[in-house]
Amino acid sequence: MLVSLFGAFIFLGFPQIAHAETSPMIAALPGFKALFSGSRPSNIGVKAGRLTACPKSPNCVVSQGDEDAQHAIAPLTYSGDSAQAMASLRQVVEAQPGSEVIEQADNYLYAEFTSKLMGFVDDVEFYFPADEPGTIHVRSASRLGESDLGVNRKRIEAIRAALS
Repeated sequence: MLVSLFGAFIFLGFPQIAHAETSPMIAALPGFKALFSGSRPSNIGVKAGRLTACPKSPNCVVSQGDEDAQHAIAPLTYSGDSAQAMASLRQVVEAQPGSEVIEQADNYLYAEFTSKLMGFVDDVEFYFPADEPGTIHVRSASRLGESDLGVNRKRIEAIRAALS
């Protein structure tokens, strides 16, 4: 019954419940990791030189497009060689808790970040556009829930700080 109630909170959009990692009662219950990982989205990647826009929910940030203040975030920057910047970025991403690099190309990196207790998965993308040297566009979005309590924005800012 508790699992049914918790699932109802997610679908009703109670953000404090949907992405709560600190609830000892909920975190102690087995099986939540499988419930809250969601499915890998099919709309990610670079299409026509752009990362996918954020949905209306507040659990996403992106550096490309005409996003509102809730979803907008500054791109990452680098100086020098893009291949070295990609190598540094990958190293920083892999050092983050719960990260797994899923795909890497010359100008694109895609990683999944899984939260420790509940198993929520966020999809994080990095794009190095050839026509914007020194720029790494980013998108970080939660798969499930309504709110992420600022986790995606904090993650990108932590990666930005680590690259500095």
